[in-house]
Amino acid sequence: MNLSHFATTRKTTKAFDPARKIPAELFAQLETLLRYAPSSVNSQPWHFVIASSEAGKARIAKAAQGSYAYNEPKIRNASHVIVFCARQTLDEKHLLAVLEQEDQDGRFATPEAKAGQHKSRSFYADLHVNEYKDAQLWMEKQLYLAFGTLLLGAATLEIDACPMEGFDTKILDEELGLPAKGLTSVVIASLGYHSDEDFNAKLPKSRLPAETVITHL
Repeated sequence: MNLSHFATTRKTTKAFDPARKIPAELFAQLETLLRYAPSSVNSQPWHFVIASSEAGKARIAKAAQGSYAYNEPKIRNASHVIVFCARQTLDEKHLLAVLEQEDQDGRFATPEAKAGQHKSRSFYADLHVNEYKDAQLWMEKQLYLAFGTLLLGAATLEIDACPMEGFDTKILDEELGLPAKGLTSVVIASLGYHSDEDFNAKLPKSRLPAETVITHL
């Protein structure tokens, strides 16, 4: 596999073909990418709401009105739409849930190793809550690790994607009942296959030169 090929040919899709759907076996691979995405101290401060039905996509599209109306077709015509949600708090209940899952998966050789992992993860959570006071931002940073993982993974499966921050988070949070679940929407990914109306698919990809953005020491 030439990873550079997918990096240089992946483009943000501006118009989807509503008739083309992602096969279930391919989308299952994308779900696996989300679950196994990296996060700081394996905190996994996220939740992913996935819509593939017309009714589900219509609910998400409610947040793409007014100033965000240009994104509505990208939601409605996509095969699948994923709402990336961050936790509102990194509380002890969540940290213990992660710890117990790690224990079940056999990551700890001794009780001391388990206790040490919990102490380390709690240290960083407390650091961002009490000292840096940027816990929400920190959790959103982890969420974007999963987001980037999804975009590149979709490209390797020849699935088109459109990342979107242009939506009303308050409307979407209310529509999906996220506050009651301790979550907030951060970014959306529409997935599917581009249509002939996708002007961006016909344009050359453009990035700053390597020497501008990369320094070798």
